[in-house]
Amino acid sequence: MPYTELRPSTSRFTRIRGLNHHLRCWGDESLVSPERPPLLLMHGWMDVAASFQFVVDAMAAAEGATRFIVAADWRGFGLTDTPAADTYWLPDYVADLDALADSVSPGRAVDLLGHSMGGNVVMTFAGLRPARIRKLINLEGFGLPRTQPAMAPKRLLQWLDELKEPATLRSYDSLAGVAERLMKNNPRLSHDKAVWLAPHWSALRDGPGEDGRWHILGDPAHKRVNPVLYQVDEVLAVWQQISAPLLWVEGDQTDMKKWWGDRFPRSDFDARLATVANVHKAVLSPCGHMLHHDQPEALAAQLLAFLA
Repeated sequence: MPYTELRPSTSRFTRIRGLNHHLRCWGDESLVSPERPPLLLMHGWMDVAASFQFVVDAMAAAEGATRFIVAADWRGFGLTDTPAADTYWLPDYVADLDALADSVSPGRAVDLLGHSMGGNVVMTFAGLRPARIRKLINLEGFGLPRTQPAMAPKRLLQWLDELKEPATLRSYDSLAGVAERLMKNNPRLSHDKAVWLAPHWSALRDGPGEDGRWHILGDPAHKRVNPVLYQVDEVLAVWQQISAPLLWVEGDQTDMKKWWGDRFPRSDFDARLATVANVHKAVLSPCGHMLHHDQPEALAAQLLAFLA
């Protein structure tokens, strides 16, 4: 049996920078107050806004359906439009978030959460627009390893070579296959949650000329390498402008070496985080990178205490 929602959401679309962005909303503007501004939830790479359903339900179980919560699909993910581009750029995500915050909460601060890639975007936005953020939450948005100028030629050549080949993602013959993929990606994801997520994470293409298979709702172009090197000093110059209290949350089973080997030691990230003025830290257990899937109740408890 699939997971049963405690607090169902509604879908809304808003036009941002030439693209229709999909928003998943829990509650509405009538719930907003100075003490409880809108809470924006921004997902990670190859994820979708619906992924936050479990933690939203856990928050509602703890305090009732008392908050206006909005989760957005980034460009090229979920039900948001895919741009006519072959590469994705961090400044575009930041600009989309800037416009989204204006749309959801014009002239007022928001509470803002980002996971993984989304965590990196919200940190940048919070440093550029510090007055727009009341409370900031980063769920394992580590950033990337430090780069050196000498890496530029190889990176640019890799990008050029990747552009010559079509980017693809695997498709599936059934929703059960999608659910199995989700559980393979994260063995801590329960079967009922995977079954619930599968139709939000994928779509059936069964129209004329289609293949009748389930396709992931993510533009394959997201897989291409970014030709622009990650500049740590520039990132930290932005992070140092963050004025909102920051809640950093991680899982005790997350292993950074799995992604970057020795290129990004944990001590490097800790030094980066230390440049932010007001940081609260929490570790969830047992928990991996998908904190909102692995420990939604524990994460909800941390969020509610911090937001209060």
